[in-house]
Amino acid sequence: MNIRSHLADYWKLTRMHRPIGILLLLWPTLWALWIAGGGVPPLWILAIFVAGTVLMRAAGCAINDYADRDFDAHVARTRERPLAAGRITSHEAVAVAVVLALAALAVAWPLPRAALWLAVPGAFIAATYPFMKRYTHWPQAYLGIAFSWGIPMAFAAVRQDVPWALAAALLACNFCWVIAYDTLYAMADRPDDLKIGVKSTAILFGSHDRLFVGLFHLAALTGLAAIGVWQGLGVAFFVGLAVAAGLAVAYQRMAYRRERIACFKAFVANNWFGAAIFVGLVVDFAVR
Repeated sequence: MNIRSHLADYWKLTRMHRPIGILLLLWPTLWALWIAGGGVPPLWILAIFVAGTVLMRAAGCAINDYADRDFDAHVARTRERPLAAGRITSHEAVAVAVVLALAALAVAWPLPRAALWLAVPGAFIAATYPFMKRYTHWPQAYLGIAFSWGIPMAFAAVRQDVPWALAAALLACNFCWVIAYDTLYAMADRPDDLKIGVKSTAILFGSHDRLFVGLFHLAALTGLAAIGVWQGLGVAFFVGLAVAAGLAVAYQRMAYRRERIACFKAFVANNWFGAAIFVGLVVDFAVR
């Protein structure tokens, strides 16, 4: 195998060709950075969090493929992943994950120590998430914690302290959103997951899957609205929430027949849910 094709396999291993995971991880972190800073955060902190998000998501994808190496070959959507297809080895996947995690640590090193200490449990959660589907029907909940951990880190970085009531409230909202969109993702994989014996909320919820997706979207939106009132956010933020609510309804329509491709598209489209809330925050703070 030539070097160019091998590098292409590393690129695919880390899902750099599919940035949706980066965006879904980045939006709640950006929400927290803007709320913590009362507007645009220090640009050096913003740059560190963007770079760290890209690196840690890439590392997480490599670990995920290592954890799922015995499953992916049996799933239509994943059988051509480089590790499942035998184009790279398990040792290579682990090495890539370690290098990327160390790179993320190096990038984050200038942050206040409070933020760095929070990165330790965050890294552990990210590394162990891929194994959860073996043991629980709630791997989406574990992912909700992993994809929310940038929130307290953002407060620690900007304020050198974490207002835990606010950070926990924002984390809980994002936690609900993650369960909603990752259940849509799991609905796309459900036929294969049932065959190979891995667990998910889509399997747990069964025929009530869309109901629970809607309830978790509603919980996220309700919590964010409460935070908006609590923090004195303005009209622009609530307009962003209204747009996100409309999108959540659209996702229900997309996944109505539970077709594999439609469910996956609904998952990907959740990017705009997070973006709408972020734009609302940016405009709200900008016009003050």
